[in-house]
Amino acid sequence: MAFGSFLGRLLFVSVFVLSAYQEFNEFGDDGGAAARQLKPKFNVFSNHVATQTGFQVPHVEMKHLILGAIVMKSLGSLLFVFGSTFGAVILLLHQAISAPILYDFYNYDADKKEFTQLFVKFTQNLALLGALLYFIGMKNSIPRRSVKKKAPKAKSN
Repeated sequence: MAFGSFLGRLLFVSVFVLSAYQEFNEFGDDGGAAARQLKPKFNVFSNHVATQTGFQVPHVEMKHLILGAIVMKSLGSLLFVFGSTFGAVILLLHQAISAPILYDFYNYDADKKEFTQLFVKFTQNLALLGALLYFIGMKNSIPRRSVKKKAPKAKSN
């Protein structure tokens, strides 16, 4: 059972590890292809947040966001493989922040091809988010073993 659980966690984090590895290899001076792809989506998201809430999202360098995503995916994956709830929370936070920005299906009409593609990817990320929530819930519902203290033996004289 323990090996199967470990193997499942290893396969689960492979998505995050391969993504982080690819982003790290392409990083370069400007953050690489991921930063170039993220910049217009982040600007649209920032404008959307500003118009809906009145809150202005502070200016952030895209390469810093990509570097943060690489660190979150790497650290979260490493901890998650060994059964850490904290690693699952890091990956959960990454998914919750990145999915609405990267897969902005809500900016397209439902009959457009881009809407369908982005919506499918968004729902796949929701499935990953759900699996992380399930892991955290199961990890917190398992009772901890308590160490029973042995009663001291009476000395016989």
